[in-house]
Amino acid sequence: MKIVVAGTGYVGLVTGACLSEVGHNVTCVDIDEHKVAIMKQGISPIYEPGLDELLKNNYDAKRLEFTTNYKNAYKDADVIFIGVGTPEREDGSANLNYVYKVAEQIAQNVEKDCLVVVKSTVPIGTNDKIEEFLKEHLVNDVHIEAASNPEFLAQGTAVRDTLHANRIVIGVESDKARDTLKGIYEKFNTTIVVANRRSAEMVKYASNDFLALKISFINEIANVCEIVGANIEDVTKGMSYDPRIGDKFLKAGLGYGGSCFPKDTKALHWLANDNGYELKTIKATIEVNENQKYKLFRKAKQRLGSLKGLKVAVLGLTFKPGTDDLREAPSIRNVRRLLEEGAKIVAYDPVGIDNFKKLFPTEIEYVTTPEETLKNADLAFIFTEWNEIKALKLGVYEKFMKTPIIFDGRNCYKISDVEKRQIEYHSIGRKEVLNILNRGKQEAAITRM
Repeated sequence: MKIVVAGTGYVGLVTGACLSEVGHNVTCVDIDEHKVAIMKQGISPIYEPGLDELLKNNYDAKRLEFTTNYKNAYKDADVIFIGVGTPEREDGSANLNYVYKVAEQIAQNVEKDCLVVVKSTVPIGTNDKIEEFLKEHLVNDVHIEAASNPEFLAQGTAVRDTLHANRIVIGVESDKARDTLKGIYEKFNTTIVVANRRSAEMVKYASNDFLALKISFINEIANVCEIVGANIEDVTKGMSYDPRIGDKFLKAGLGYGGSCFPKDTKALHWLANDNGYELKTIKATIEVNENQKYKLFRKAKQRLGSLKGLKVAVLGLTFKPGTDDLREAPSIRNVRRLLEEGAKIVAYDPVGIDNFKKLFPTEIEYVTTPEETLKNADLAFIFTEWNEIKALKLGVYEKFMKTPIIFDGRNCYKISDVEKRQIEYHSIGRKEVLNILNRGKQEAAITRM
């Protein structure tokens, strides 16, 4: 069986690499010749732990190929996975231009019966439309069918999430499509959920939006904890022992970001509205998340008033650890607001600096260690809980900062540990540590540049 994957982003490239890892022969198609050239060297164009090794091993074993020649790749393919992006439009709806472009290329070039499998996240009903589109644009007299196979990978753990998936969802309208996909995934040794195409599409949106809802819910509870004097970590621990709730996605912070949750919540909300129904829970999820991103900035403004002239250390730029992705990262909006306030920013991130420079090439200073970031800083913001940041001893803040005032958006440190230090510490859903004995000294040390 010849398998082709269209697109070499997170979804397409990880899918292709993992399918080849279990023994399938896979060809990945991309229009970018430079990307294809570096992938042939075993170098992933995206930062994803474990992916480089899979590319090199399976390319060397001749199970994985890369090409820009989509005509040749599609013409004799048995199964073609579509894994291109479906970015958010200005109104929140999903942009399907890339999906339809690939579908058009497939229809014009397939020369044998073919199953087209859409892994891209698409609105409910899209696979039905894709199949109609494929049949309308077919050049050769072949049988073609569409199937839905949504992905459930997370950036930073995408390889593991694919090879050791907790379930595989396939949406099909024929026994042949069902049997083909079950055969492809046989070696993954996990539960395969078979549904119709529209149900499979909805599984993806419902799953992502539910997780996003959990994040926004717990952030709201954390905000109330600050008001009433409760500790969000004690609250979530008490909640987690209820098997109906569990302990996943209950970590208070600055909200969700990345390529999936923001886009998928808005897309489903838009789809419902377009059909005359308002998803109130999803609407609230989006609103809470947008507001939560500015939580630290508001705390800093309330504490210090004007931030003009202050040296601000920014620890972590990516939307979460394990990725260089900045999409919807809280750091972006906060850095922008800090610059508008007239602050001087020094930033550190283990992998995200190059991407951040594309947004702020000269406006801020970038350094290669957390210690350099903190040197002579008036205050510090923690936006991403990288291990390199969590491993920082609290004494480092005392040693290097002019005034050790920390605004921790990821609750990296235990309150009990902070209370032992001469540090002012603000986190999410927990009590503030002001260290009154040292407060006068800190106030005197804060100077405007």
